[in-house]
Amino acid sequence: MTFEMIEIYTDGACIGNPGPGGWAAIIVNGSDREEIKGRENRTTNNRMEIMAAIQGLVHTPVGSRVKVESDSQYLVNTMAKNWKRKANHDLWDMLDKLAAERDVNWVWIKGHDGHPENERANKLANDEAGRPESNSALTHFDLEGNVHMVDITDKETTDRVATARGTVSMKPATLKLINRGELKKGDVLAVAKLAGIMAAKQTPQLIPLCHPLPITSTDVELKPDKKSSTVVITATVKTTAQTGVEMEALTAVTVAALTIYDMCKSVDRGMRIENIRLVRKSGGRSGDIVLE
Repeated sequence: MTFEMIEIYTDGACIGNPGPGGWAAIIVNGSDREEIKGRENRTTNNRMEIMAAIQGLVHTPVGSRVKVESDSQYLVNTMAKNWKRKANHDLWDMLDKLAAERDVNWVWIKGHDGHPENERANKLANDEAGRPESNSALTHFDLEGNVHMVDITDKETTDRVATARGTVSMKPATLKLINRGELKKGDVLAVAKLAGIMAAKQTPQLIPLCHPLPITSTDVELKPDKKSSTVVITATVKTTAQTGVEMEALTAVTVAALTIYDMCKSVDRGMRIENIRLVRKSGGRSGDIVLE
């Protein structure tokens, strides 16, 4: 089968590098024209340039003839002339696979060269990068401001993983009791681990607008740290679904931490649950995001 040449105009932008970023791709296939765009809250300019090319190619048929036009000399020469890849290896691997399935011609456009489609891609990417994070987070409201669950019907089902972490700070004497198993309520770490696993599965019942997901794995690790007198909790949750498991991982850490507090509060009411955060995720449209 012979395909007509499909033209893709791509661009990426970032405020701060790293910082909030946006990408855009305009796909022109004969008389058909499509604009796609997206953003990440903390990313780099190169990552957005690569993401724009990935998303553009995803929207073309396997086996098609494609011309990708970008103002990123690094993107074009990495693909056309095998320049060294210093970072973003996850995205380069995705781009390699997509390019291998198509006949791709990579074209560098210096400073957009005044081409209207490249200028349009540049504007879309910069608009996404500059869009306030709070606006992008308002997907749980409809156009009239009413609360609703996000419709994920059209999202792709992919393998998704999220890892969260947090700490419980306490007196050294309390940590010593935990390590010796001498607290009246029993094995604190074993019970907290079980609580975290159970909590991950109950997330949709706790967070009103979370989607129920088929969790395939939940791992909760609790590490006592004598030097800082803390228990460090790390939870990793996996699924194959249309949306991610960040909330499940965060919930697992939170409930495990609360369980530690509950089991130890009789001897240490000054314990502090601190610094619960997402540390990394993978899968879905945004790909891999590593925050630590």
